[in-house]
Amino acid sequence: MQPRYDIWHLSPKFDSAKPFSMKKITLLLFCMTSLLALQAQQPVHNENDGHNHGSTAPQAATTENADLLFKEMEYDFSKIPQGKPVYHFFEIVNKGKTPIKLDNIQASCGCTTPEWSRDPIAPGASTKIKVGFNAASEGMFDKYITVFYNNSSQNKQIRIKGFVWKAPDGPAPANASVDFLKKQTF
Repeated sequence: MQPRYDIWHLSPKFDSAKPFSMKKITLLLFCMTSLLALQAQQPVHNENDGHNHGSTAPQAATTENADLLFKEMEYDFSKIPQGKPVYHFFEIVNKGKTPIKLDNIQASCGCTTPEWSRDPIAPGASTKIKVGFNAASEGMFDKYITVFYNNSSQNKQIRIKGFVWKAPDGPAPANASVDFLKKQTF
């Protein structure tokens, strides 16, 4: 017996073979398309944290004058509770022969707040940049802070990252045994 090819079948049809139905073919194509679409999704940010992040791609720092030295370029907060502000101080040193003034410091997101001295940094002196982060929602975060100096002709980027865990909605429930022990006098 010769195999018969039909437009509705994916394989040659013999009299004893069960043909693929259109429903099965459509379902198979839908599943494959869905998997491909899901795999293509690569979020850059935690999309559900409610912030307009702007660009987080690291900008190349100007290297023509490496007079401003950061003790560290990145800090990992590790795990922090949701809604509780955390802070880190980035120390910088002026290794040049002339004073350096920090013109501006911009964060990639409104949840990140830099604070710095507007006074020039004398040669050989150091100062600190205080970077605060207040997480609105749980999940991973990765924020860039750009430091502009020397009349904004030069810049460097520092970075903070970590994981925000969901804080409990309220205090722990009352425990009668603990209350009893608190009332006891020994």
